[in-house]
Amino acid sequence: MVEQLPGTPWSESLWWVLLILVAVVSLAFLAGALRRFVLVRSGGAIECYLRVCGGKGRRGTWRVGFGRYGTESFGWFPVLSLRPRPTVRLSRRGLLVVGRRSQETGDVNTGGERRDASLPGDVTVLEIGWIHPDGSDPEEAVYEVAMGERQLTGFLSWIESMPPGTRWQS
Repeated sequence: MVEQLPGTPWSESLWWVLLILVAVVSLAFLAGALRRFVLVRSGGAIECYLRVCGGKGRRGTWRVGFGRYGTESFGWFPVLSLRPRPTVRLSRRGLLVVGRRSQETGDVNTGGERRDASLPGDVTVLEIGWIHPDGSDPEEAVYEVAMGERQLTGFLSWIESMPPGTRWQS
């Protein structure tokens, strides 16, 4: 049985609890919206999907988020998070596109059908990996990144360009 404070009906305490709950949910929503605004407003942020190749559970499923370009890495921030730092950092050094496929046509490299129902139809999926220490290309991808055509152009340009302040090695 619930004890009541003297002089306060039970329904009044319920309203205060409900009011506090609504305030907490509103503050969390506002913090998420502010985080998204700051990420997008600061420039270099794109909407994209990410998953770990061969990952188990949540890591192996497509997650929507924002990617942000940096000079040394591409940081990925999940949409439904309040964390101010990226969850995944894809280092630019040695990053290679292992495979590429379109959602509408299936696998671009082999012509096979490989459609992911959890992604929108107008995205392209890039399978990415890193060069091995001996200089050989990776056999299989580590991550898959899916994005629209405009974002894809920027991402591929970012991979191929050289970070500021670096020098060509002959």
